Amino acid sequence: MLKPKEIWQVLKDTFKDFSSRDLSIDGASLAYNAIFSIPGLLIIIIWVAGIFFGEEAIRGEVTKAIGGMMGQDAAKSVQDMIIKAMVDKQNFWMKLIGVAALVFGSTTLFFQLQKSLNKLWDVEAAPKKAWQKYMLDRASSLGMILIIGFLLLITFLLSTLIGLLNNYIITHFGLETFAMVKLANIVLGFLITLMLFALMFKVLPDAEIPWKSIWPGAIFTATLFTLGKYLLTYYFESFKPTSAFGGAGSVILIMMWINYTCQLIFIGAIFTKVYAKKKGHEITPSPHAKWAPTHPKAEVSLNPNSETPIIIVDSGTKTIHESTI
Repeated sequence: MLKPKEIWQVLKDTFKDFSSRDLSIDGASLAYNAIFSIPGLLIIIIWVAGIFFGEEAIRGEVTKAIGGMMGQDAAKSVQDMIIKAMVDKQNFWMKLIGVAALVFGSTTLFFQLQKSLNKLWDVEAAPKKAWQKYMLDRASSLGMILIIGFLLLITFLLSTLIGLLNNYIITHFGLETFAMVKLANIVLGFLITLMLFALMFKVLPDAEIPWKSIWPGAIFTATLFTLGKYLLTYYFESFKPTSAFGGAGSVILIMMWINYTCQLIFIGAIFTKVYAKKKGHEITPSPHAKWAPTHPKAEVSLNPNSETPIIIVDSGTKTIHESTI
């Protein structure tokens, strides 16, 4: 565990690193891609969780969750996106093409997020076979979507159970117990958010990051996200900053939410990196990656026969990249 003084230093280094990077462009790019990825992402989640409870019930739960964060207008816009993007299940070929398009579109958001996280961790892809790396990245992105579907299923299960037991709890145990159950439901939501961020930091970057570094970063990110969610919900409901955009207001609101969430993910990733460095945890590039030239382990030397710089990247075994003279 870090001492209070060390925690303060980690926070200072985190925000110093964050402010020194131009991450607004990455956030805006991800928010733009999200508009095209959200329908496919949510449809796949609804299909996965709908196996157990039916697609209509899960779709209603998704709409309810979005409405609770962004308001009913945004929830209706997302619901319309989902309905219009639904695949025709009667025609086999249309279903096959539709599913392929949905998978490609839904994984694009995580695929782009991976590139941004790689920049923060100072690693870059160095695959021997680019197509293998591309397929692995898409597969990991699809895995993240399936994990979200599983977590949503757990949330729906417990929310339904608590809803069914509300009257019984109030009648037999009183309002105090009911308040404790509600608090437990909030804590559960926080833990699910925590798990999602932890898996995101573990699966997406092209770096081998130990869990002992990831958990503090995930807790930090989940705390910021939970607090910010309530503040932003209050702000959007009270001041309606997107009302000036008319019919496009809901889309602008969704993009603002995605941008905000991405900035928190970036801060959390930097916090994880700074914490790992402070604790001396070993971080190495994945088998398909190498250190970026900006990383301290990427040394710069000179060619003995010329003054052309050679970048030496340490990724387990040193790989030399020499510029042409």
